Amino acid sequence: MQRIGRGSRRWISRVDRYLVRHVSDLPGGNHDDFFRRLSAAANHGKVWIAAAAVMSAFPGRPRRAALHGLIAQAVASAVTNGVFKTLLPRTRPLPEHLPVFRFVHPQPTSSSMPSGHSASAVAFAAGAGLVQPAIGAALAPAAVGVAYSRVHTGAHWPSDVLFGSALGVGAALLTRRWWPVRPPFPPVARTWTSAPELPGGMGLSIVVNTLGGSFTEETAAALQEVFPKAHIRTVHPGGDLAQEIRLTAGHPGTLALGVWGGDGTVGAAAAAAVERSPPLLVLPGGTLNHFARDAGTGSLKEAVAAASRGEAALADIGIVSVERGRSGSSEAAQLTMLNTSSVGLYPDFVRRREQLQPALGKPLAGVVAMFRTFSAGTPTSLTVDGRPHRVWIAYVGRGRYYPRDHAPLLRPVMDDGVLDVRMITADESFARMRLLWSVLTGTVATSRITHLSEATNVRIAAGGSPIAVAVDGEALAGVRSVEYSVRRRALAFYSPHP
Repeated sequence: MQRIGRGSRRWISRVDRYLVRHVSDLPGGNHDDFFRRLSAAANHGKVWIAAAAVMSAFPGRPRRAALHGLIAQAVASAVTNGVFKTLLPRTRPLPEHLPVFRFVHPQPTSSSMPSGHSASAVAFAAGAGLVQPAIGAALAPAAVGVAYSRVHTGAHWPSDVLFGSALGVGAALLTRRWWPVRPPFPPVARTWTSAPELPGGMGLSIVVNTLGGSFTEETAAALQEVFPKAHIRTVHPGGDLAQEIRLTAGHPGTLALGVWGGDGTVGAAAAAAVERSPPLLVLPGGTLNHFARDAGTGSLKEAVAAASRGEAALADIGIVSVERGRSGSSEAAQLTMLNTSSVGLYPDFVRRREQLQPALGKPLAGVVAMFRTFSAGTPTSLTVDGRPHRVWIAYVGRGRYYPRDHAPLLRPVMDDGVLDVRMITADESFARMRLLWSVLTGTVATSRITHLSEATNVRIAAGGSPIAVAVDGEALAGVRSVEYSVRRRALAFYSPHP
């Protein structure tokens, strides 16, 4: 076996010297300067980082191709320089093997085997090409040029370049499932219904919560300007929001109930609208207003247009039955859920993501927020539909959200009749390591720690001490159990026709 190994090395060495001798015989010219500069430009991956920066200026597949290329390059560089250069020490070509005007100076001091430049070049081009083949084809000549430049300048033997290139291909293939391209979201679909036309806000009663995060003194005045005929009731701090909403919905002549505020305010208004049957007009306001976004009234202009033309649709609502307190002194409550509910670390994750999103964008903000949240967080013991779990996140959405991973954002259909149930569990061994690795590689959705399902009823009970539950952004402490169900097409809401 040892003889075979030595014989193979001697055969490779003979081939290397034969090829380098032919490269050495090439006439000198401008191409020598070109390959020397190209080789230098690839030092520390500079040329590929620059290419990724250009690609990132174009959203969609080019940006994802840049990300995958950089990930593959990082893996190839780490394996090449951190592992194989240590395991396979080899002397680089000597000055006598190539013309002195062509020989790289200063000569690298690390092992010649394998070529790190070649590994990084091929990894970036192949990684980008797996996402966007046209980009990979455009990058291929540059990658081949960098690989060849290492032989042309005497930095590596040809077999070093070949092995490094193979490592680059391997890194691209290894990481092809990391940060996968999300499938397109399905189109928006509505079950349309009739609703009163409200020209100028005639017949519209609006409740404004001053505790909404974006409220200013001009908010009520601005609403009165676009809805001059509407009745507007402003709820100040210390006021009974639920009572104020009921009074607003019961105002004489009210044909529709409008609401300005965050998710919690909108949920309370939806409960009143379901009880009294007027359609709901959700206005953009508050710190978060996910229902307005999903309803298509994310801007005041869209809300005014839908109300003026009487364009409305039907939505399901979630019924949340909560049991709080300790055994023997429990109390029950029933809440209306328009959007989402969660147990565990999800509220912390969302808060961090929203803070980071303006500066980093959604994908990177989600990664950073996940790392910060789960690096120090602890799982919660729960029983979900009778089965015990240790979970980082238990999430229930009213309706099917997209994307189908740990960070749901959009809900194209408002009356699909389902609860979107997602759990990220800590039941598996090395739970935290698994979680952080899946966040780093963008594979949370396909990891064993993630459980995605749909249901019409879900029951969650505290596995030990009472838990905190968030419903549409409103936190409830001391919860012993919570049960979710769906009431089909119970809410009419204004939504502009496409």
